[in-house]
Formats: sequence, structure tokens, C-alpha cells
Amino acid sequence: MTLPRLQPEQGPPLTRPSRSATAPDRTLLRAVLALGVGGFSIGTGEFVIMGLLPEVAHDLGVTIPQAGHVISAYALGVVIGAPALAVLAAGWGRRALLIALMAAYAVANFGSALAPGYLSLNLLRFVSGLPHGTYFGVAALVAASLAPPGRRAAAVGMVMLGLTGATLAGVPIASALGQHYGWRAAFVFVGVIALLAVVLVRLYVPAMPVQRGAGPLRELQALRNPHVWLTLAIGAIGFGGMFAVFSYIKPTLIEVAGLPLARVPLMLALFGTGMVVGNLVGSRLADRWLMRTIGGLLLWSFLVLGGFVFAAHHVATAALGLFLIGTIVAIAPALQIRLMDVAGEAQTLAAALNHSAFNLANALGAWLGGVAISAGLGWTSTGWVGALLALGGLGVFALALRADRHRHSPGGAATQA
Repeated sequence: MTLPRLQPEQGPPLTRPSRSATAPDRTLLRAVLALGVGGFSIGTGEFVIMGLLPEVAHDLGVTIPQAGHVISAYALGVVIGAPALAVLAAGWGRRALLIALMAAYAVANFGSALAPGYLSLNLLRFVSGLPHGTYFGVAALVAASLAPPGRRAAAVGMVMLGLTGATLAGVPIASALGQHYGWRAAFVFVGVIALLAVVLVRLYVPAMPVQRGAGPLRELQALRNPHVWLTLAIGAIGFGGMFAVFSYIKPTLIEVAGLPLARVPLMLALFGTGMVVGNLVGSRLADRWLMRTIGGLLLWSFLVLGGFVFAAHHVATAALGLFLIGTIVAIAPALQIRLMDVAGEAQTLAAALNHSAFNLANALGAWLGGVAISAGLGWTSTGWVGALLALGGLGVFALALRADRHRHSPGGAATQA
């Protein structure tokens, strides 16, 4: 069935924009900027700890690998929290839910800054991860519902820009605070930005009525939908290749390309730039050719990741390769819109599960990349691992296309999103 979408009213075309004609655009812009600030806080909180593990380990009296468990604890919180909170809060208004999620994220990060020991920090990082997936899922639904026809993916991409932009600005700022004032200051910074997002969402995201019949049972219908599972599998497998390479990028650049340690941050900035560019371009492509964009980006991932095996041997080509690897994030808005289209009435759960799939991709890619390195295949073997994961994503994509043809055939199920 077709879900009604909240759309701004469209007036007749005018030669000179009037206040009434531009009001919907201003509403959309303010809303996605407010939602993007929340994404900026979450992105900063997720990634900043990776550069502060030595400081955390020293302060808490554990080894660096043990300190790394706080990263896994956060990811586990995302995987569990996304479906759980989406189902439990299915009857909430979307603006109220977004405010509650960001307030919880702020409190959890302030709590992380006050954690007295190793176990408490792991627990608080797990709690910090719980709102992550549901926030992005609901924010994407709100942005898409406010956008005019043909601009849904672009609106979702603007929300995701907060997450990708965090790799360029939020993480360096929080890392600098952590270096100068202790790692706890980084989480205070994240909590303050989350509180700012609470205020902006309350001011600029319009209240939307709760859909009739909304509730946990209706959201759980998404788990019975094979098209939802296939879309999630595309992300969990095909997107894992980026993490297979990026998880080990620092030693790869130093040991293979011969990059001086002091220049690693500059290279990482190139990766962040690639993410921003990919997010903007991918969202616009998805608005025009959704399924072609998904398939094309999986093929692009295969070529870029496989090419990095050879590019990694020289600093200049490694820099280009790292920028291109960042652009793989372009698939995220496309998969988000695809889930909205196939989820029927179970929109919130399906949208939130997209971020659980991305975190599974993170875990899968990092694990398989580590297996290849441990097997003695060398640092660049992560590129082959990534390319194979992209091929796996293409295989699932082919199954999704086949399922779509069956759904739209005279003898198939004709249920439309």
C-alpha cells in the first residue's frame, strides 16, 4: 500500500518567489539543519574515542586493546537499540521522539565523562549507542516527509551530512579537547552539542501527528518483509568493504606507503572529504535512479577497494584512493530511501534497522580484514577483502531485483511501499 507522506503545500509557479512559496523550503532547510546537528553530535561521539584510546587506557589502568572494548560496546548499543527503541516508541510523535533520543544521548555522554572505571565506561558507552540508529532512522523519515517529490534522498543526505561532517570538524575538535584537557572533555563536548540539537529540533522541526494505528505490532511487520531483509543485507555486506580497509588504514599508510606519522591526520581528512562528497552526490543520484544508484555504487566500491591494493604503495595514489574510499558512503541515503519504499507501514523500525546494518558492516569488515592480515596476506589484503564484500553486496542486490520483479509480476505479491 502507499503511505501518505507529509508534504509542504505547493503553490503555483511564480516568476518572483513570494514569502508563501519559499516558506516550505525554509521549513525543510531549518529542519534538516537541526537534525544534522544531532547527527554531528552522534558522529563525533562515535568516532572520537578511536583517537583517544591511549589516554583512556592510561587513565583507567588497562591496556589499549582493552580500552578498545568501549568502541565495541557502543556498536553493540547501536545494533540493539535501533530496533528495540523503534518498536517501543512506535506510538510517539516523531519530534518528541527525536528530542527524547538526543536528550538521552547527551546524558549518556555526560555520564561517560564521569565514568569512574573501565566497566562503568563500557556500560555508559553501550547506553550511548542505544539512541543512535533510531535517531537517524526517524530523522530520515522526517526529512523525507517534509521534502517535495523527487528530493527525498537529497533531504536524507542533508541529515546524514551531519554524521559525515563530524569526521571533518567534530572529531578533530573533540580530539584536541581530549588531548589538552583529558579524554573526558571530548564526551562533555559531545553532550553539549547534543543539548544544542535538542533545542534546535524543538524550535525548527514541525510537530507531526502520530499515524493512525501506529504501535509496536505494526512496526514488527517489517521483520516479515523479505524486501526489508534483502535491503539490510545489501548494507551489512556490501558496505562492509569500506570498513575492512579503513579499520587498518593507519598501519597500511605507514608500513606500505611510507607515510610519516605526522601526516596521517591529513590523509584521514581526505577520507572525511570523500565521505561528504559521496553523501551529497549519492543522495542526488538516488532521487533520480534509486536502484541503479545502489547497484552502481556497489560496483564502484568493488573497483575502488580493489584498486587500493595497488594504490596503497605510493603516498600520492594512496591519498587519492583514500578519498575515493570515503565516497562509498554515498550508498547510505539510497539504502535509507529503499527501506522507506519497501517497509510498508513499518517505517520507523525499517529506517532504524538501516543503521544496525551499517554497524554490522563495520564489525564484519573489520573482522575479515583482521583475519586476512593475521593470515600473513599483508596490509593491502584488506582491499581484496573489501572488494569481495562489495561483490557479495552485488549478489544480494541481484536477489533484491529478482524479488522486485516477482512482486510486480501478475502472479507475485503486488504490495507497494
